[in-house]
Amino acid sequence: MTATTTDTTPAYTPAAESLHAVLDAGEQPQRPSALSASLTFGWRAMLKIKHVPEQLFDVTAFPIMMTLMFTYLFGGALAGSTTQYLQFLLPGILVMSVVMITMYTGLGVNIDIEKGVFDRFRTLPIWRPAALVGALLGDMARYSMASAVILAVGLVLGFRPAGGVGGVLAGVGLLIVFSFAFSWIWTMFGLMLRTEKSVMSVSMMVLFPLTFLSSVFVDPATMPGWLQAFVDVNPVTILSDAVRSLMAGAPDGSAITWTFIVSGALLAVFGTLTMRRYNRK
Repeated sequence: MTATTTDTTPAYTPAAESLHAVLDAGEQPQRPSALSASLTFGWRAMLKIKHVPEQLFDVTAFPIMMTLMFTYLFGGALAGSTTQYLQFLLPGILVMSVVMITMYTGLGVNIDIEKGVFDRFRTLPIWRPAALVGALLGDMARYSMASAVILAVGLVLGFRPAGGVGGVLAGVGLLIVFSFAFSWIWTMFGLMLRTEKSVMSVSMMVLFPLTFLSSVFVDPATMPGWLQAFVDVNPVTILSDAVRSLMAGAPDGSAITWTFIVSGALLAVFGTLTMRRYNRK
């Protein structure tokens, strides 16, 4: 019987040749910049969608379902016409849908931690926050997809933004800026909580009051005084009013300014807490 041998010699690729040349010259490989590392992790988040396309259900099926359900459920009762109600509702549904899917950022972080992926990332000679920032950048692409789906459905149903293309793009851009800052809350929960289910439960406990007790569906002026007091200072209400005003072609400077202030505060507070937790974990 003839013994067989297995060739374990690694494949010699151009990249490997370049690395060997650097090492033979006694040079250290150049450390990637913070932007380069973050974009690489952002691309990783997009590749995860490619390999698990079911992840797109929350940015396609969910927004379509929400838009159709609330338009035809409340349109006739609240405005007497679904088309008329859609002009008020669609910017709010856009905000609600995108804000709600921000929780998947925390779920993704928690899953990577449980699998030990983040332990490997932290051993790499890269900017420490790159893995988290990259995940958030990848999620911004998901927010853009969800916005495009909702707007497409709205236009088919009869939504006609008076602000035109510019107003719509400005509204979506403002929403994505807020969502990026808001997502840092869930990265903190993803690091703090032990299981994916815990992250999901806590996220829903926060998101449901914020999104439903807001101006997404109706004008707060129709609500009882005690409830209106909360709704008026709700960040989702402020964001909804800002996006709605931009799409209507009558920008609300106060709501837009407060949206940027709230976004900056969320990023400063929860971004700092998240990175402190990440460095200690």
